Amino acid sequence: MDRLEGMSIVLAVAEAGSLSAAARRQKMPLATVSRKVSELEAHLRTKLFNRSSRALVPTDAGLSYIAAAKRILADVAEAERAASGEYSTPRGELTVSAPLAFGRLHLIPVLAEFVAMFPEVDVHLDLRDRAVNLLEEHIDVALRIGTLADSSLIAIRIGEIWRVLCASPTYLKSRGMPKSPDDLSKHDCISFVPLLSPTTWTFRRDQAEYVVPVRSRLVLSNLESTFEAARAGMGIAALFSYQVAGPVKSGELALLLQDFESPPTPVSLVYPPNRFMPVKLRAFLDFAVPRLKARIGDLPKRATPRGRTGRA
Repeated sequence: MDRLEGMSIVLAVAEAGSLSAAARRQKMPLATVSRKVSELEAHLRTKLFNRSSRALVPTDAGLSYIAAAKRILADVAEAERAASGEYSTPRGELTVSAPLAFGRLHLIPVLAEFVAMFPEVDVHLDLRDRAVNLLEEHIDVALRIGTLADSSLIAIRIGEIWRVLCASPTYLKSRGMPKSPDDLSKHDCISFVPLLSPTTWTFRRDQAEYVVPVRSRLVLSNLESTFEAARAGMGIAALFSYQVAGPVKSGELALLLQDFESPPTPVSLVYPPNRFMPVKLRAFLDFAVPRLKARIGDLPKRATPRGRTGRA
């Protein structure tokens, strides 16, 4: 039997949670996947999965085998990449993940320069407003906004941004300008839930924290839509400084409550540790890090009349 194929199938079954889902992932008939798992169990003389009509759960032996198979298949993939020259010349597919708005405004311009300089590297850019699992989703490098959770990922800090409040001049003309956070209770608010609660917003001034109730007339699932709703005059939105620098300068949006600041939010590139870093990833990091730092550094450091600046 082909042991590497068997390992790949068992790993696919464990990750997918069922034989049928693994069959779709492997593009194999369900009967073939079931037979291959049974053949491997017979070869190992142990059961790898407990099966029922509702679930397929690895046994203790299965968990150990799956962990070992994952390491072995990763080593084989690295050996194949090394043999094909991926570790000597930047080439192959580079998968990059980033938040939607930041990717559109700042990462795509950098990638445009990168692919022009490295014609043998093809980039797969995944833009979404959630933190992806790099290992499970086969992401080479991700841009993260926010404090990083403890993990085995390697992080490179590329700068800081700030949360700001803004609204369109049309909205402010009809509803008035809030003078303090307490005034927000009289306004229509637009909330992006991962950034702020739809019922309470938090502010800080002179080390004092303010938590005020708000009425979110619109709750959205991504920052891009939140920005568009604010620009359309639907209310007051909390956004990031990198999104609004241009619209504020052009007069499409106005900054509000600038005396009430938010803590700086770090921006980082993260990638999994790897004994043999592919040259395509090293080339991307060497190329993108200084350019992204420069783009973030050109943004307003903190939009307050006091002229405070943040750390770079």
